[in-house]
Amino acid sequence: MDFLSKLDFTDQEIKLLDDCVPDMIKELIKENQKLVVININYLKDLGIKNYREVFMKFFDMFLLDVSTFKDIFDKYETEDLINKIQENVGIVEFL
Repeated sequence: MDFLSKLDFTDQEIKLLDDCVPDMIKELIKENQKLVVININYLKDLGIKNYREVFMKFFDMFLLDVSTFKDIFDKYETEDLINKIQENVGIVEFL
């Protein structure tokens, strides 16, 4: 999962993911790097500064196809969404 370093993930975050993510999901993430990068960049472009934390907690969500992933976030007003995710990353589970 070294490709995450290009997305500003620290070595510690990458190691933690490597240690905690189930092997099957790790393989899917590696096989679908392009998709994962697009979805992470979408959050970054929205202005979600703690996108790394979102990925660390909901890594499997980033395997969704791009349109499904975007639809989850696009139904909310951007500033409100950014603030809510900044305050509590766990809210992503309920979007």
